[in-house]
Amino acid sequence: MDIKDLLAAAIKDAAQKAIDNGTLKPGTLPEVMLEVPPQKEFGDFATNFAMQSARSLHCAPRQIAQAVVDNLDCASVDKMEIAGPGFINFYLKQNWTADLLAGILAAGESYGNLPANGLGRVQVEYVSANPTGPLHVGHARGAAVGSAMVNLLRAAGYDVESEYYINDAGNQMNNLAASVNARYLQLLKLEEMGGVPADLTVKQLDEMPTGIPFPENGYHGYDIIETAQRIIRIYGKEFVALEEKERLAKFLEIAYKEKLAGLKEDLEAFGVTFDVWFSEQSLHDADKIREACKFLEEKGCVYEKDGAKWFNSTAYGDDKDRVVIRDNGVSTYFAADIAYHRNKFERGFDRIINLWGADHHGYIARVKAAVSALGFDADKLEVLLLQMVRLYRNGDIVKLSKRTGETITLRELMDEVGVDAARYFFCMRSLDSQLDFDMTLATEKSNENPVYYIQYAHARICSIARQLAEAGIEAVALDELKLDTLQAPEELALVKKLGEYPELLARAARERAVHHVATYTYELATLFHSFYNQCRILGVDTDLQQARIALVKAVGHTIRHALGVLGVSAPERM
Repeated sequence: MDIKDLLAAAIKDAAQKAIDNGTLKPGTLPEVMLEVPPQKEFGDFATNFAMQSARSLHCAPRQIAQAVVDNLDCASVDKMEIAGPGFINFYLKQNWTADLLAGILAAGESYGNLPANGLGRVQVEYVSANPTGPLHVGHARGAAVGSAMVNLLRAAGYDVESEYYINDAGNQMNNLAASVNARYLQLLKLEEMGGVPADLTVKQLDEMPTGIPFPENGYHGYDIIETAQRIIRIYGKEFVALEEKERLAKFLEIAYKEKLAGLKEDLEAFGVTFDVWFSEQSLHDADKIREACKFLEEKGCVYEKDGAKWFNSTAYGDDKDRVVIRDNGVSTYFAADIAYHRNKFERGFDRIINLWGADHHGYIARVKAAVSALGFDADKLEVLLLQMVRLYRNGDIVKLSKRTGETITLRELMDEVGVDAARYFFCMRSLDSQLDFDMTLATEKSNENPVYYIQYAHARICSIARQLAEAGIEAVALDELKLDTLQAPEELALVKKLGEYPELLARAARERAVHHVATYTYELATLFHSFYNQCRILGVDTDLQQARIALVKAVGHTIRHALGVLGVSAPERM
């Protein structure tokens, strides 16, 4: 148990003693929240426990605070002060930081991995973009935040499974096949007309007199042209003689495999993998969509109107009822989502987290309504919305790719700024706030670039290790360290910051807030750079030298762990 846990337990015990001896009236005691005060003069830790418990204990906060102070038994506490309306500031004995650092060092590389919390199985579904084209910047933010959230939850002791829902059924797939078909025939026609320009653009192809129309709901991305070109390169004119229906089926098969493979390749390059790739088509093949709708109908939650079948979602908090089976007998996308979420809950997850784009805000109520109607607890479904991303280059908004004239893709972003910078920048702001992504800053090798600044701190730590090795200085065993020699303000600040990490992870996980990890890592790097500039390691007293070596080692462990949560590398040289 670390110092914060010990102190929190001691505070609660003190309050209970005060109740037992009649100083305070009986009541429910809240969990003790301890924070590091912003100014050193307010102590090492502070709590608002007295104010939190005032209503339950029917007592003034300052009276509760005094009762806690009078009854507290904690060997690490040097003195206490009551401040303001009832805050309690704790000043710890000098050796507490030594004990804290010893515990961190004992944990080694596992420091930050919290024990299993027993909160059940959690599923995180994110990205889930249609397999009809490359991932764009909006998907990229979801990929970075989603994978970091999975890492965070696992570090915080949750049993987590990640999932990608493949929207591989419905009109979007038919539109994909029709789009490839049109480009295939157009390109072959251009060859007959004299050849395909080497720098052909989508706009140029649309304007050329091929006589082959492009489908109204088709996908205009340049990637569709590339797919058609690859088909021609491999198969030539083989598919021209086929009936259109058969040709479309062939192109659907080819394009789907290609697009899905491209998605997986780009995501893996971005450091994103999934435990499960779930196919929407599998729900259709197993008749699970109609089965779910029938279940709701038998419960009286689905009615017929104008030849269609409607889910009575207003009975469960939605603003209007929703069609699940159209008048032509075809199920809606919403019906597929109903079946999918039924499947999720039937797989036994205790908590389901969906990361959606901000444009899905209006969709939340109807999905939660369906979950309730299916007989599950809708509160176990969390939907987190990712706000939009604006790209900037040299102070100007970047909207389109230089190469294709279309939305910038994940692959293009990775190529320009790198995986590490992209992932950190996507994770460093709250997911419910719009993100202004400065691509110029992300490529700078300067302290202004936060990810470079953090990675440079780790590289410095590795450089220190190399210097010590060259000097023949070896680290001593933990039980031989005199960690109480660390008394410089920069040293103590580092130790205290390291001690905050487990609780920071636990809180970030509870709040689904990966940006807290990004902020913490930057703050830790800042404190380390300050330490590095003020505290020598070589040429000082042996005991102090070894203590500083140990402190640097602990900082290295923690930076690596935190960057690992974010999916960012920790280079040894820069």
